Amino acid sequence: MELHPQAQAVLDTIASFGYPPITEVSPSEAREIRRAHLRPSAVDVHEIHDIDAGGVPARLYRPSDDAGLGLLLYFHGGGWVVGDLDTHDSTARALAAESGQAVLSVDYRLAPEHPFPAPLDDAVNATRWASEHAAEIGCDPLRLAVGGDSAGGNLAAAVAQLGAVPLRFQLLVYPVTDARCNTSSYEEFRDGPYLTRASMDWYIAHYLSGGEGAPDDPRVSPLLADDGALAKSPPTHVITVETDVLRDEGEAYAARLDAVGVPTMLKRYEGMFHGFFALPEAIDAGREAVAEAGLGFRQVLAAQ
Repeated sequence: MELHPQAQAVLDTIASFGYPPITEVSPSEAREIRRAHLRPSAVDVHEIHDIDAGGVPARLYRPSDDAGLGLLLYFHGGGWVVGDLDTHDSTARALAAESGQAVLSVDYRLAPEHPFPAPLDDAVNATRWASEHAAEIGCDPLRLAVGGDSAGGNLAAAVAQLGAVPLRFQLLVYPVTDARCNTSSYEEFRDGPYLTRASMDWYIAHYLSGGEGAPDDPRVSPLLADDGALAKSPPTHVITVETDVLRDEGEAYAARLDAVGVPTMLKRYEGMFHGFFALPEAIDAGREAVAEAGLGFRQVLAAQ
């Protein structure tokens, strides 16, 4: 395994900041660290404004003033503990620009202040709101999709399995699908790069700190759902990376979707690390991944 030079350069820059491991800080400190190096995105989007999605804060990105756009509800990553609308602003902008469809970035509640099932409840409620009010924001309620990276991919998969509303597409970027953390990639990349076994243990402990749910609960680990729940998923685009503790469970999830008849596209990016999708301006593969995800959404809408 060898990281791409662009990926290594980003990781070297992160290391130069000298921050302690996330396991050694509080959730509030981890959030401050995550936000410390935010930079404005260079991607221009026609319209951006914050909205209330049925009691859940959200931010709408529209690439044009066309009516009847498709709408991708995007749930940010960050282990259900860190991340917000601003940390994933550049990702939402890029997806709207590349797909030509609207993106609704969802600011779900975070653990440990709001442990499971609060983040999932917010994801479901925002999705239902979007289905009921899509026309009011210039979108087509019959052209909805869900997506997210890491913990956000976990929420997107769970929302799709619950079948709250009809969906046309699903984007899962290195998703958490098995919180039992017992795959081969967990052993191979337990010390990173970037995302470690210890940090995942920290995230999951905070997410489940309320005493509800467990690692073997399909709402926490979508990979463990039965075939009927999996089959509710719409056509799905799954992205994994070579050097990631979450690699094997993401690919296993894609295999299960395919086995139950869900049209599924899986792409593993070699030489990349967990987090590259959010760095299209620094890593060419990140730009390629965002472009492919946007194209996948656009093609699914055009074909149905």
